[in-house]
Amino acid sequence: MGHLDHATFGWLTPALSYAMACIGAALGLRCTVRALDATGRSRRNWLLTAASAIGTGIWTMHFVAMLGFGVSGTDIRYDVPLTLLSLVVAMAVVGVGVFAVGYGRDRVRSLLIGGLTTGIGVASMHYLGMAALRLHGRVTFDPVLVGLSVLIAVVAATAALWAALNIHSPAAVAVASLVMGAAVSSMHYTGMFAVTVEVAPSAEVLPGATVMQFIFPFAVGLGSYLFITSAFVALSPTARERAAYASAGRLTEPDERAVDVAPPGFRPAEPARTPTT
Repeated sequence: MGHLDHATFGWLTPALSYAMACIGAALGLRCTVRALDATGRSRRNWLLTAASAIGTGIWTMHFVAMLGFGVSGTDIRYDVPLTLLSLVVAMAVVGVGVFAVGYGRDRVRSLLIGGLTTGIGVASMHYLGMAALRLHGRVTFDPVLVGLSVLIAVVAATAALWAALNIHSPAAVAVASLVMGAAVSSMHYTGMFAVTVEVAPSAEVLPGATVMQFIFPFAVGLGSYLFITSAFVALSPTARERAAYASAGRLTEPDERAVDVAPPGFRPAEPARTPTT
């Protein structure tokens, strides 16, 4: 049985993965709040951005944490198509949950459906990512810890969507994102503690890509996307701010009717004549 190390770089990868989870959660919550204040195409676009932010944040958190994962006695590779599929599944399933909340009429029902769907999406991303592992040996999972990790994911997702529905101030959203980031990280490491690897030493070359060949540059790219999108969302005015600007503009516009309309029989006074000598 191989020895599993979940932090080969010390606290760097756990701390960085937690930061990625928090950024994705904060961006997703802010976009969901914006969506609930919008209508039509604008609401749809905000919800799509929220789904991509949460899915990308969770995926980046998982694989940044996996940068510090190692097993004694074997190298580790990643199946590239399956790894990319885990990202697509995360964004798609999270999107279903976010849209359920964004367009649902019954808030309680929408919250339960959205939380369950989003939590399953988070767990699916995690275990698809684990299925992409390629190493010399056999990977098994403790079913009790797997079930606990899925439960944590569902509870975390439901709590985050509840926050999006009920919390609108930036400070409260920031606190909620820190809590969600901690919950998602807890789900990840609970799932990782469920892993057991029986190493079978071999001289064969493992298929797939190494961490530095694929995972690291891709995670950096997605992390950059999160930072750029966060800046865009932070700088874009909210629906209430746009309404306030429009109202202020209407108040400052001159009323031409006040110039053109005069009471009947009104004649402007003639200027006084200067007496001549």
